Amino acid sequence: MTISFSSFFIFINFYILAVTLPEYALAHLGGSPNSIGLVTTIFVIAAVLFRPLTGKWLDEINRKKLLVGSVIMFATCSLFYVWIDNYALLLVLRFVHGISFGIAATTTSTVVLDVIPKERKGEGIGYFTLFMSLAMVFGPFIGLSVSSGAGYPVLFLLIVIFGMLACLFGVITPIPKRDIQPSDLGAWHFKRFIEPRAVPIAAAGFLIAFAYGAISTFISVYASSLGLKSAASYFFVVFAAAVLLSRPFTGRLFDRRGAHMLVYPGIALFAIGLLALSQAHSALFFLVTAAVIGLGYGAIIPSFQTLAVQSAPAHRSGLATGTYFVLFDLGYGLGSYLLGLAASSAGYRVMYLIGSAAALAALLPYYLLYHRPLRRKHRQSPAGTAYKASL
Repeated sequence: MTISFSSFFIFINFYILAVTLPEYALAHLGGSPNSIGLVTTIFVIAAVLFRPLTGKWLDEINRKKLLVGSVIMFATCSLFYVWIDNYALLLVLRFVHGISFGIAATTTSTVVLDVIPKERKGEGIGYFTLFMSLAMVFGPFIGLSVSSGAGYPVLFLLIVIFGMLACLFGVITPIPKRDIQPSDLGAWHFKRFIEPRAVPIAAAGFLIAFAYGAISTFISVYASSLGLKSAASYFFVVFAAAVLLSRPFTGRLFDRRGAHMLVYPGIALFAIGLLALSQAHSALFFLVTAAVIGLGYGAIIPSFQTLAVQSAPAHRSGLATGTYFVLFDLGYGLGSYLLGLAASSAGYRVMYLIGSAAALAALLPYYLLYHRPLRRKHRQSPAGTAYKASL
């Protein structure tokens, strides 16, 4: 439970800053409309660079020390937003903060696997990601409400408090002892940083994250352009409420019927929701699209994370988690920047149309790189029933 709370405060910190910093940089630090997406992209690039290293460290060194070091670094970075007074310094801080996020988020997502029984991986990860969903509820809502009501100094004070709580819960988390299996690979062999068996799922996750970057980074600006600024914070409440409503049955459905029952409908709902969002014209319609997107996202994300971990042997679970999040974060960072460029030149409606197409395109790597090879393996295996749950 403590690791879930640590993850919760890491992600609530992340979501608050993701939805407020672009507008803060534009209004207070001299950022330009073409470059405000960089406050997210720089952060994510740093996380992406350190995800593979973290996966390697998780499988080769003491996980408790890595967890403690990363949450302390994360909390320390949270302190400095109070004193940032120009755009260049903000980008530097975002890069360092992204490093700590990449290490801490990968570590918490791997450590939780040590305490979940193998036969309940889908349900267990579902409940762990429930805390991330709660962060989606409270993070953007608190961020947008506090920044518009009390101002950014109060907002950054909250960031400090949440960073310290993430640190506290991470430090007190008990981690089961595990045998470290020495690697016979060379020091710089790519398999010491990347788990190839997790790449197919990670490729599909890349496209979902690419599309999601348009939501978390630009939804408040988009809502303002529609004259719906007051509805922006409630978008994330409805979005996460839909995720929460789906969570009790999605984990059990994954364990009993397999991932495909969740992934294909989830991608379809996510893409349809983004398509509808591009046509939003009223507060009610705007919030309905949040519910549709949330239902899709709630089915996809726990399924992808579980499949990525299950694709690799237990002693490479850290690498599998790191590999998945490398591509997921990369997609999110590129989406935040490239879709921002699309919005600045063609408008936000076009941006969400592109996001919808990117989400729908996730069906291709999922089917071609994961589902079809798994089905072929099932047909060729003498013990094909062992794959039944996944098919």
